[in-house]
Amino acid sequence: MQSFKRLNTLMGWAVFVVALVTYAMTVERTASFWDCGEFIACSFKLQVPHPPGAPFFLLLGRLFSMMSFGDLTSVAYWVNMASVLASAFTIAFLFWTITMLAQKLLDKSESDYTTADTLLVLGTSAVGALAYTFSDTFWFSAVEAEVYGMSSFFTAIVVWAAFKWERIDDEAAANRWLIFIAYLTGLSIGVHLLNLVTLPALALIYYFKKQPKPTFWGGVIAAGIGLVVLAIINAGIIPGLPGMAFAVERFFVNTLGLPFTSGANFFIVVFLGALVYGIIWSARQKKVILNTSLLALAFVLIGYASYMQVLVRADFNPPINENDPSDELNFLSYLRREQYGSRSLLYGPVFTARPVDQKQGAAIWKKEGNRYVAFDHQPEYIYAPGDEMLFPRVYSSQQNHPALYRQMLGLAEGQKPTMGDNLKYMFSYQLGHMWWRYLMWNFAGRESDEEGAGYLLPWSSDQNVPDLLRTNKARDNFYMLPFALGLLGITFQYFRRRRDFLIVGLLFLFTGIALQIFLNSPPSEPRERDYIYVGSFYFFAIWLGLGVMSIAEGLRAYLKSDTMRNGLVVGLSLLVPVMMGMKSWDNHDRSHRYQSVDFAKNLLNSCAPNAILFTGGDNDTFPLWYVQEVEGFRTDVRVCNLSLLGTEWYIQQMKRKTYLSEALPISLEFDNFNKGKNDIVPFYEVPGVKNGIDLKQYISLIKSNSPAVQVPLTNGDMTSILPSSVLFLPLDKAAIDKAGFVPPSLRPLVKDTLQWTIGKKDLYKPDLIMLDMIATNNWQRPIYFSSTLANDNYLSLKNYMQLEGYAYRLMPVAVPGASDGYVNSNIMYTNMTKKTFWREFDNPNTYYDETYKGPPVISARIAFFRLADQLMREGKMDKAKEVLYYSLKVIPDKSIPYDQISSNYVRFLFEVGDTKKALEIADIMATRADQALTYDKSGNGNRFGNPDSDLYILQTIIEACKEAKQTAAANKYEAIFQKHINAFN
Repeated sequence: MQSFKRLNTLMGWAVFVVALVTYAMTVERTASFWDCGEFIACSFKLQVPHPPGAPFFLLLGRLFSMMSFGDLTSVAYWVNMASVLASAFTIAFLFWTITMLAQKLLDKSESDYTTADTLLVLGTSAVGALAYTFSDTFWFSAVEAEVYGMSSFFTAIVVWAAFKWERIDDEAAANRWLIFIAYLTGLSIGVHLLNLVTLPALALIYYFKKQPKPTFWGGVIAAGIGLVVLAIINAGIIPGLPGMAFAVERFFVNTLGLPFTSGANFFIVVFLGALVYGIIWSARQKKVILNTSLLALAFVLIGYASYMQVLVRADFNPPINENDPSDELNFLSYLRREQYGSRSLLYGPVFTARPVDQKQGAAIWKKEGNRYVAFDHQPEYIYAPGDEMLFPRVYSSQQNHPALYRQMLGLAEGQKPTMGDNLKYMFSYQLGHMWWRYLMWNFAGRESDEEGAGYLLPWSSDQNVPDLLRTNKARDNFYMLPFALGLLGITFQYFRRRRDFLIVGLLFLFTGIALQIFLNSPPSEPRERDYIYVGSFYFFAIWLGLGVMSIAEGLRAYLKSDTMRNGLVVGLSLLVPVMMGMKSWDNHDRSHRYQSVDFAKNLLNSCAPNAILFTGGDNDTFPLWYVQEVEGFRTDVRVCNLSLLGTEWYIQQMKRKTYLSEALPISLEFDNFNKGKNDIVPFYEVPGVKNGIDLKQYISLIKSNSPAVQVPLTNGDMTSILPSSVLFLPLDKAAIDKAGFVPPSLRPLVKDTLQWTIGKKDLYKPDLIMLDMIATNNWQRPIYFSSTLANDNYLSLKNYMQLEGYAYRLMPVAVPGASDGYVNSNIMYTNMTKKTFWREFDNPNTYYDETYKGPPVISARIAFFRLADQLMREGKMDKAKEVLYYSLKVIPDKSIPYDQISSNYVRFLFEVGDTKKALEIADIMATRADQALTYDKSGNGNRFGNPDSDLYILQTIIEACKEAKQTAAANKYEAIFQKHINAFN
C-alpha cells in the first residue's frame, strides 16, 4: 500500500514537471493581446481591472512580478509564469483525481495491488493528465497572464479535495476537508466565478457518501441543494452582502442622519458578530452540521476577503481604476457587472421586439451633500404581446445581430422568430458552434486558427487543401483518438461506477452545456470563446484517462498476462498525448512573440509629445496600458478609450493628471455626464440653427442645461439634443501658429473657422466628450485617433486629419481631395522607419494567430502603403521603394501571409520599377486566391478565407498588371478570375 502511495505521489509530480517544462518553454515573454496587458499592468501596481475584478489573481501576479528584480521588460514574463505554475499544478491534481476514480473502478484494496494494477491505475491517470496538458484550449490559457489557468487550478484542487473527503471515514477529519473546500471556493471568487459551477456535483458527492441507499429523487434534491448553495454564493454573498450593507448604510445616513460609512460599518460588525456567535453556540450545543456549515461560510468569506484589495486600491485612485469601486455604491456596481448589462434567460424579448412603454426600475443612487439621493432609475421596458417568449435565445438587437439571426435561421426581414427558430439557434449555434466545436478542437483536431474554423475528422485529408490552410500551424488532426478514448471512458464508468459517472457527468454538464445556456451567446463574439468552457474539457479528460482502463478490460480475454496487457495498453495509449504535444507545439509556442507590445509602442510613437490618443476596444488599449504602466513607455501620451468614455468614472479620471500627461481638456462637469445623463443626445433639427452651430457655444449650452438645446420627453423630463447636422469651430490662428504643427505648405489653407457636417445622427456620450475636448483644447495638445477605429468614431472629421503612422492627427485644415486624411510623408517616414519595433516579426517559426493577422498587421501594412503612395505622388520614388522593401522585410509573407491589403504591393512595385518582385507577389497571391476559391466551391470542408476578398485580390492584381502593360500576366490572372466569378456571383 505504501508503495502505491509513493508511486502515485511521484507520478503526480512527474506529470507536474512535464507540464511545467512544457508551459515554461512556450510561455509568452511579454503581454499577449486581449486582457493580458490589463492584468499585467494591474498586477504590477495593484490597480483595478474591469469588473468583477480578479483581486487574488492580481495579488499573486504582484508577488511573481517581484521576480523581475527591477527589470521592467521581464515583469510580463514573470506574471505569465504565475499562470504557468498554476496550470502545472492543475495537471498534477487532475492526475491524482483520475487515480482516485480509477481505483474505484479497479475495486481492490491498495494492499492487494499487483504490479499490473499499479501500472494500469497510474498509466490511466498519466494518459488523461497529459492529454489535458497538451489540449488546445488549456495550453493557450496556461502560457499567458489570464485568469483561466488559475481558475482551472481551483477547479482541479476543489474536485480533488472533494474526492479525498469522500475517502475519509473519520467525520471530524472529513469535516476539515469540507472547510478547506469552502476556503478554496472563497479564494477562487477572487480569480474567476467559473469554479462555483462545480458545487451541484460536489453536493452529489456529499449525498452519495452520507446516504447508504441513495435514490434518484434524493440525488436530484442533493444537486438542487448544490444549486441553492451556488445561488447563495453567486447572488447572496458576492453582491448580496454589499447590497445589504448599502441598504443599512442608506438607512443610517438618510434616516438617522449619521455620517457616511457608519451604516456599512455597523452591518459588518453585526454580521461578523452574529457569525462568530453562531459558530461558538453551535460548537457548545454539539450541532455538528450547523457548526460545519457556519465554519464553511466563514472560510468562504475569508477567501472572498481578497476583494478588500479592490476597495483599498480604488480609494487611492490609481491610473487604471475601472468603475472606481472606492465606495459602497460603485463597489456594488462593480460586483454586479452593471457596466455590461444583462441577458434574458427564462423570459424576455426576442430580437424583433421594440419597447412600447417603460416603467421605473431600480433606483440609481448618488451622494449629494450628506445624504444618498436617487437621481434616476434603471428603465424597465414593456413590450407588446408576442414580442417576448420563454427561454429566449434569439434576444440581442445590438449591432448586426438581427441580420445574423435572420441569416442563420432563414428569416425574412420583419419576420418574427418562433420557438422552433429559437431552439434551432440554441442547438445549432450555441451548443453546436459555440461548445461542441470547441470540444472537438481539443479532442479531435482543429482545422486552422481562422475565426470560425471547424474541427477535423479522422478521414479529413490535406489533399486539394489550399497551401495556407494545409501549412497553418494550428491545423492539427488527432484522428479523434483522444475523443474515442473519452467515449470509452464514459461507457466504462457508466457501467462500472454509476454514481461516479453521475458526478463527473454533472461536472461536465455544468461547466459546458449549462454554462453555455446561462451565458446565452449572441450570434457573434469579438473572438473565439473556447477558454470559457475549459472546465468541461477538464472533466472529459478524466473520461479520456479512464478509457485506457476500458481498453485493458476489453483485452482481458485475449491477453491473459495482466502485466503484459496493462503495460501494452498504457504504452500505446501514452502515444495519444505524445502525438497531441508534438502536433500542437508549433501553434502554442509563444516564446518569441512580442508584436502585441511592439504594436502598442508603434501606435504611441505615431503621436507627437503630450498627445491625446483616442483608441477603441481591448486590443487597441490594453497593450498601451501595459507599456505605459509597466515599462514606462511614452507616458506623456494620454490614452483615451472610447469604449469607456461613456462612463462617468472614466471621464472623471481623464480630468486629472497622470504621469507626464496633464488632465484632458474636458469642460463638462460631473452632473453633465453622470450615469443616465446625456448617454444619448438625439438629433433634433432646430430651424434657427440648421445651417450650423458654434461647437464651443453648443458645449457651453449643454454644460448649463440650457433649454435652447433641450426638448421634453414623454415622461416630462428634458433631454439635450443635437440641433444641427453642421458644426463649426472658430480657429485661433495665433495659437495654431504658436503650436507650429501645420506644415508650411498647408498654412495658406487654414481658414478662420473649421466647419464640417457631422451628420443627422444621434450623439453618444463618448462623441459628446470628444467634441468637448476638441472645442476646449484650442490646439494646445495634439489630438490623435487610432487608425483601427470604426468610421463612426472619427466624427466625420477624416478630411481634417493627417496620418502620421498608426494614428490620425486632428488638424485645423482640410486638404482638398484628402477624404481619408492627408499623409504627412516627412513625419510618417520617420515614425514608420525609425520609431517602430518589429522584434521577431520576421521569424517564420514564431506563431502568430488570427489576432495578430488582424488589425495590428492590417494597420501596419495600410500605413506603409499610404506612405509609399504619398511619396510616389511627391515624386520621391527611391524613398517609396525603400518604404516598400522595409515593410516586406519587417512583415514578411513567411511570417504573416499576404492579405487583401497586400495586393497593393503589386501596383506599387510596378510603379517603383521592380517588375520582378511585383510579378512574384502577384503569382503567390493569385495562386492562393485560386486555391481558396476552388476549395470553397468543392464543399469538402468549412469555408476558408473570404471569397469576396479573394476575388478582390484577383481584380486588383489584374488591374495592376494591365496598368503596367504586363499583358501576359494580366491574361493569366483574368482566366483565374473568370473561372470563379460566376460561382461566387
